[in-house]
Amino acid sequence: MAELSGNQILAKSLKHEGVSTLFFLSGGPMDEFYLQVQKVGIRLIDARHEQAAAMMAHAWSRTTGEPGICAACSGPGTTNLVTGIVTAFTDACPVIALGGSSNSRLTGWEDFQEIDQVSIMRPITKWSAQCNSADRLPEFVSMAFRKCWGNRPGPVYIDLPGDVLHQKVEEANVHFPINSRTESRPLGDPAAIKEAIKLLSQAERPLVLTGTGIFWSKAWKELQEFVEASGIPFYTTPQSRGVIPEDHDLCFLAARSLAFREADVALVIGTRVNWIWQYMQAPRFAADMKTIQVNLDREEIGHNRAADVGIVGDAKMVLQQLIAEAKEQGLANKKDSPWIDKLRAKDASNNERNEPLLNSDQMPMHPLRMMKEIRDFLPRDAMLVVDGHETLNFGRQSIPTYYPGHRINSGASGCMGVGLPFGIATALANPDKKTLVIHGDGSFGINAINIDTAVRHNIPVVCIVNVNGGWAAGRTGDDVLETGIDLGFEQRYDKLGEALGAHGEYVEKPEDIKPALERAFASGKPAIINIVTERFAGSVTQNFQPYEH
Repeated sequence: MAELSGNQILAKSLKHEGVSTLFFLSGGPMDEFYLQVQKVGIRLIDARHEQAAAMMAHAWSRTTGEPGICAACSGPGTTNLVTGIVTAFTDACPVIALGGSSNSRLTGWEDFQEIDQVSIMRPITKWSAQCNSADRLPEFVSMAFRKCWGNRPGPVYIDLPGDVLHQKVEEANVHFPINSRTESRPLGDPAAIKEAIKLLSQAERPLVLTGTGIFWSKAWKELQEFVEASGIPFYTTPQSRGVIPEDHDLCFLAARSLAFREADVALVIGTRVNWIWQYMQAPRFAADMKTIQVNLDREEIGHNRAADVGIVGDAKMVLQQLIAEAKEQGLANKKDSPWIDKLRAKDASNNERNEPLLNSDQMPMHPLRMMKEIRDFLPRDAMLVVDGHETLNFGRQSIPTYYPGHRINSGASGCMGVGLPFGIATALANPDKKTLVIHGDGSFGINAINIDTAVRHNIPVVCIVNVNGGWAAGRTGDDVLETGIDLGFEQRYDKLGEALGAHGEYVEKPEDIKPALERAFASGKPAIINIVTERFAGSVTQNFQPYEH
């Protein structure tokens, strides 16, 4: 019988697990592996930096619901993955990273690019291990898929020494695991379900707070059914927006601060109690608010805030239980309560406050006017990526999302530079939809060269660069440090795109945004639209994590 190399076995293992796309940057000892990946029919997308490859894998996962796969060469290639892997780790996103490494038989000899990559990856992954024998590669790949999904999702890392990749093994001795994963969905404790509905029945000002556990569990239909049956308003983390359409009658995005501050009971499903919710501590949330926490990961129950009712279980299954128990107990619908009236009024008044800026004709244009033009252009099912600081906040305030998995940003890590890599993978995974990236000019520069990746692979992602002068937006006078903060307005990012083969547009007037977007998408090419906005326009947002001085 024929022999197989470790490279062949690794490629076949990925194919066996259903992998369709791999994001990478070439280099030893992985080059032969990439050739074998092509031979088994897996699509290769090469980034211009390994960080971007990891970010592309992240976005692939976020928009498809399946693990994203990235790979890099040894030493600096693998360490360059780190920022992208950290972003996936803090975002609880299943990514499988493969890193080539120096020969295992030369460990300790200071071999070429020898470094302990397993230890570097261990604190930022759910599992980090080196495979030391080619015949075990299928086992390691199967293990990676199990571990990236187990309990809370997250990235994993497999270290691949060059001698293992080139090792020859008799084909008869290579076994690809079958039935190694389960789709089992644990139910919540029935007694806790009853107690949760009892608490919600007694509540006068209840809320539902959700995170991406709803997305990974595909529980958006159950969530909407429960919200509508109970009449309880809902709020989501930034990454889970769209699990219920944001033009829903119980969605009051502009009343968020009031809702959090005055809620008396919160049903928290499939989300961690971290800085995004400001740890659910006072004064952001009432100190005496009752909390019902639902999470697949037992360790998250009671983290940062005590749970009056803790339910360990899958979001989809627990919501089904809550719906059934609500019918059993006769949970009254709160849609016409004074609580809803108060939130609706606050939502309307706060939205009205932004209307002058959304419709302003000032020059340079206000970023909210830019966002309004984008909002009015985009179809409901558009895929949207937003990256930056002020740009991210303005987009959050003005552009709604209507479908799950249709909007992503850096998530809990707050990493800038994700926009273009995220957009490339999103467009690749969703060729039937428009994919738009809205970047700040500062954040765009971090991974801008990857427009070349989009061009070479014919991925028609459209990227808007909000040119507000750099990192100085919202600052005036003595608060502006010129070096390192002020990028100015002379850069022509559209020309950069054109130089690399993309479509380019330059816009200064609000009325020119829609035609520029129409031309960009009609081009069928990757595109960069350079839009000049007011330098000192600052967004208003909750100060989630103040620095101490």
